[in-house]
Amino acid sequence: MSNLNISNFIWNIADDVLRDVYVRGKYRDVILPMTVIRRLDAVLEPTKEAVLSMKKQLDKVGVANQHAALCQASGEAFYNTSPFRLRDLTSRSRRQQLKADFEAYLDGFSANVQEVLDKFKFRNQIPTLVEADVLGSLLEKFLDPSINLSPRPVLYPDGRVRLPGLDNHTMGTIFEELIRRFNEENNEEAGEHFTPRDVVELMAHLIFLPIADHIQSGTYLVYDGACGTGGMLTVAEETLIKLATEHGKEVSVHLYGQEVNPETFAISKADLILKGEGNEADNMKFGSTLSVDAFPSREFDFMLSNPPYGKSWKTDLERMGGKKDLRDSRFIVDHAGDPEFSLITRSSDGQMMFLANMLSKMKKASPLGSRIAEVHNGSALFTGDAGSGESNIRRWIIENDWLEAIIALPLNIFYNTGIATYIWVLSNRKADSRKGKVQLIDATSWFKPLRKNLGKKNCELAPDDIKRICDAFLQLKEDETSKIFPNEAFGYWKVTVERPLRLKVEMTDGRLRAFRKACAEAGEHNLVRAIEAVTEARGPGPHLDFNAFVAEVEDAANKLGLRMTAKRQKLLMSALGQKDAAAEPVIRKTSKSRAGSDAMREALYGRYHTTIGGKASVVEYEPDTELRDTEQVPFLEDGGIEAFFQREVLPHAPDAWIDASKTVIGYEISFTRHFYKPQPLRTLDEIEADIRALEKETEGLLEDVLVGGH
Repeated sequence: MSNLNISNFIWNIADDVLRDVYVRGKYRDVILPMTVIRRLDAVLEPTKEAVLSMKKQLDKVGVANQHAALCQASGEAFYNTSPFRLRDLTSRSRRQQLKADFEAYLDGFSANVQEVLDKFKFRNQIPTLVEADVLGSLLEKFLDPSINLSPRPVLYPDGRVRLPGLDNHTMGTIFEELIRRFNEENNEEAGEHFTPRDVVELMAHLIFLPIADHIQSGTYLVYDGACGTGGMLTVAEETLIKLATEHGKEVSVHLYGQEVNPETFAISKADLILKGEGNEADNMKFGSTLSVDAFPSREFDFMLSNPPYGKSWKTDLERMGGKKDLRDSRFIVDHAGDPEFSLITRSSDGQMMFLANMLSKMKKASPLGSRIAEVHNGSALFTGDAGSGESNIRRWIIENDWLEAIIALPLNIFYNTGIATYIWVLSNRKADSRKGKVQLIDATSWFKPLRKNLGKKNCELAPDDIKRICDAFLQLKEDETSKIFPNEAFGYWKVTVERPLRLKVEMTDGRLRAFRKACAEAGEHNLVRAIEAVTEARGPGPHLDFNAFVAEVEDAANKLGLRMTAKRQKLLMSALGQKDAAAEPVIRKTSKSRAGSDAMREALYGRYHTTIGGKASVVEYEPDTELRDTEQVPFLEDGGIEAFFQREVLPHAPDAWIDASKTVIGYEISFTRHFYKPQPLRTLDEIEADIRALEKETEGLLEDVLVGGH
């Protein structure tokens, strides 16, 4: 029986046994764990007696830690110490006896298998199966003599092979086929846990092909911090071993993964156990990668992942102490002279945090360093203002020269989303030809349509498409689908542009009443007397020079024995000042002019040279917060911030200046800008034809209305 026939047989068990017991979307809750159980049972059959004998001896001498000895007895990385095999249970006719014996059988498995069963929550299904009286039928189906899930062949009496054995790799392939089919059945959630194989193969090629000639015989570690069912890890392993073999090298690949969803974690671990990689299965860890890092001290050679995007990580953030108290060295780094450079993103979307986590695990001392491929949606390219966690992650990556390329994938390439998706390729050992550069590849039109949609997925990357993308990446050439930029092309300064606050004072009866009330509330009754004295001397105004007005109030206050403090000046500004574009700017600070200073340049930063009382002075104006604006100045702007400001701002606002203390560095990557293809304008003839057609339709409609009216 072929692999496909075995997959079909197991798939059909669900319809044969579970149809009236479960809805279709829940078949996987029984079939996947039962496939694991039956395979493990078949693998352990020859050593069953040896395991039971070893168990008896160990119990007799009181050995507590029995795992290693029992694994040695079973010849595998797992075992079962119950007195039963699955075929022993099929003769149990009474429901409750079968239930008890089956549960005892499950309890006999080793701890690593128990973890899989627990995360599958398979024991929760047993009451339903027993109540519907289908547990016995289910076991019989999995023990059907027409299929062989054992690694040993089934023979005819004369020794000929009736059913070939299934090696571990083939069994793993069958299991992955079942997972794929269940995911397609439940396509509304498939994308959370299942990345299409065509995308995974592309990602594996992108991280391995550039260094294929440099792979040496030895051990390599591969990691996925959002491993789902483990498909990326297994494809990566296959690809690396194949490339190494083609180059005459022998490599040992160790897989590491972490997954927060219990069922998908169980699948990833079970898949490795079924493939005979019990030790690798122990490297699959359950839990949230962001709040509980399962591999805090590990560094990995290759990493690839499809983290959740658009998904809140607020719970993780709270577990880590909240944004203010988070001190995890994966997300608070030393960069650009800031020992607490924050990579913490908005809690509503944690996708970039997974990338930061992987970057923290790069190998720093090995010749090949680390290579990373990670899938993101479009928001990872540009979301987040300068200084935000998202922008800081982009800055940290690009300023460290880790980003090799970003590839735009076709729309509708994933099962559960039709939105734009991108593969980021990173390395901390860039080839000389890539240093200081980032390549953007537009592969949105390179795909093969599917005959039938799989959820949202309506296309796939055919082998030719994967080759075309990899060739564009490896050749590092510019054309209409591949563009190369210096790292600086994605950086910018976010500049805060200020304009002066201009206030007039008009001491009408209404304004004076409001001022008296404000002074009373502030306990500044004497300040009212000073204002009244100035009003009597100068008249009600309007006074368009607030600075001169304050000076007069200060003189009047001094005569009353009242010192003009900053608090009192602020009270004057808030209670009496009225904005007026025709008024003089309000001076915040006056200082001596420095010899040799560039007056024009200083004016750009809010320091205006003037003469006050016959002395050369510099004034700084109070900014009007309502007129405050920001500008993005690209790093590659000719002449930098000052040239941009003089060209783009001062002609429109001659009194504007830059608040240098608020300038922040940001990074964003715009695919649309670089690959935008404007649609050609329609010709006048086409437009005229449409207008005439509309006229004709309108006349007919009017005729119908008029005729109907009669």
